[in-house]
Amino acid sequence: MNVRVLLSACAMTLALTACAGAHALRVTDASRPRALPGPGPVNVHWTDPTQFTELRYSFNRHEAARGDWVVQLAEYIRDRAAKQLPPGEHLDVEILDIERAGEYEYMFGPGVADIRVMRDVYPPRMRLHVRRTGADGALLEDGERRISDIAYLTGPQPLSNSDPLRYEKRMIDRWVRRELATR
Repeated sequence: MNVRVLLSACAMTLALTACAGAHALRVTDASRPRALPGPGPVNVHWTDPTQFTELRYSFNRHEAARGDWVVQLAEYIRDRAAKQLPPGEHLDVEILDIERAGEYEYMFGPGVADIRVMRDVYPPRMRLHVRRTGADGALLEDGERRISDIAYLTGPQPLSNSDPLRYEKRMIDRWVRRELATR
């Protein structure tokens, strides 16, 4: 293979990689929905992710915005709450803010700036507005909730070490059990 063909192939590969990266899924895309579709006993919607603490104060905003973690957390809230919610009740959850566990630390240099570092000082946190109505339509709860797991690195660890949202999901599990405990 001659050098020109090899260089041309390398240039094409780089161009295709750049194009694929340009269309990568990002939580900040304006075209992405801000609510989970479909009716049900639990509705989850969220405010503009660009205003979430996770993105506003991240040392690597590009990496923090990658993926669909807002949708994944919203689906997790919906699914877990639906299992715990008494029959006939309705729960509306608005996600106001998310700060994921860990942080991208710039001090290690540009080669590792896309690695999320887990330390005690970076616990997962969420701020939610919750509205719960009874089977008769009467308002049971209405207000803001601040949930966090400041001891997320101590105690029993989540079963899955491969889930990048494992600490946030464990925090949500604990909140759902407290929030929807039978009266």
